[in-house]
Amino acid sequence: MKKIVSLLLLTLFCLSAHNVSAQTNKWRDIYTVKKKDTIYGIAKAYGISIEELKAANPEMNAEGFNLKKGDFVFIPFSKPAVTTQVNNVKPTTPVTPTTDDLQKQTIRIGVMLPLHNLNGDGLRMIEYYRGMIMACDSLKRQGISTNIHAWNVPQDEDIRQTLLENEASKCDIIFGPLYTTQVKALANFCLANNIKMVIPFSINGNDVATCKQIYQVYQSPEAQNETAISVFLQRFQGYHPVFIDCNDTTSYRKGAFTTALRKRLDERKIKYNLTSLKTPDEDFLKAFSTKEPNIIILNTARSPELNSTYVRLNKIIQVRPNLKLAFFGYTEWLMYAKVYKDYYHRYETYIPTVEWYNERSARTKSLERDFKSTFETDMQQRLPRIAITGYDQTQFFVRGLHEHGRAFTGSRGESKYSPLQTPLNFRQVGTGGYQNGTFILVHYKTDNGIETITY
Repeated sequence: MKKIVSLLLLTLFCLSAHNVSAQTNKWRDIYTVKKKDTIYGIAKAYGISIEELKAANPEMNAEGFNLKKGDFVFIPFSKPAVTTQVNNVKPTTPVTPTTDDLQKQTIRIGVMLPLHNLNGDGLRMIEYYRGMIMACDSLKRQGISTNIHAWNVPQDEDIRQTLLENEASKCDIIFGPLYTTQVKALANFCLANNIKMVIPFSINGNDVATCKQIYQVYQSPEAQNETAISVFLQRFQGYHPVFIDCNDTTSYRKGAFTTALRKRLDERKIKYNLTSLKTPDEDFLKAFSTKEPNIIILNTARSPELNSTYVRLNKIIQVRPNLKLAFFGYTEWLMYAKVYKDYYHRYETYIPTVEWYNERSARTKSLERDFKSTFETDMQQRLPRIAITGYDQTQFFVRGLHEHGRAFTGSRGESKYSPLQTPLNFRQVGTGGYQNGTFILVHYKTDNGIETITY
């Protein structure tokens, strides 16, 4: 039964495409089925015919089809607002580009991700895709024409079968895949057809080094650690580093960072102190400098140990109120921002990350309101916001292709787009593809302000 459902959902996404351009519009909504919903009731609620609803959701025509709570239903605009491609019939617009100049052409976007509601991967990618749809709608209002064709490509799918679809080779850019086993086949296809390939999330392997069409957003923990160490040494010259051993069972996970950082400090003959949360108060206090500002590094990203550290610092501040203290934290600390916000500001905190969700931003709040209005649901409450990731990545690449055509490489300065959450800055890996190298320090200042320092 699971395989049948997967095939039905695959059919849905393979047969459905929407155009966003100066002449056409996107899907009106992707509706989540509720208990007791009917096809007639959904069509009536949106003011469309049952035939229009079934045309957008061809699995509804299957004998014995029943709506199930949690299913996704595509809601089209009433004709002729949407040009729909079915069974690979070419639409009258837009025209396929015949040159490398995409500045005056409709940019064709392919999406090859698990777009289903069978597990967390599918639900997250549905949200990512919704962010893409909102980006294309925004671009349309600025005169940038796009066409999206989406395929459901679950983990057990042979992506080579998806690539047999006629529409695949017509794409200018493809976002996907999510799974490592599908990378090489898609990379070879994009190389053969001169299609840019964006791998939006974490992936194993090093295909980016051999395929010039790949744009890999994900950075490995090793690469992030190396950048974080370089930034630390640059940013905190004149600070006294204090490493605090938290003695928790997960400390080894951050050991690669703290060990490598200490090695680099030793090479530069920069003095630092080691202490522990179990160290008596008098000896704990001795680890901190009274002459230089102190920068504190823990060997865990866990919340309980961070809280215990604050308890210890509150004690020593009572004894030495003039001590200058700052933290160099971990990306995971962004998840605790609401709980520890006051402490982040009190003990000036720097958190390294490659994406930052700024809930205070007016632009972010506006997009979240539009998302809820469009899809009748809030964005998933996780970091980073997956919908905003899809929105930012689509804006970045489509604007880049519109401004520079296929010469666009994704380097800093090529795209004028100001991201909401996901800055991108790609650098070529040898003679191969391009790797995102963006690195951000989120700085919680003692005046309760927040600044982001992008490298």
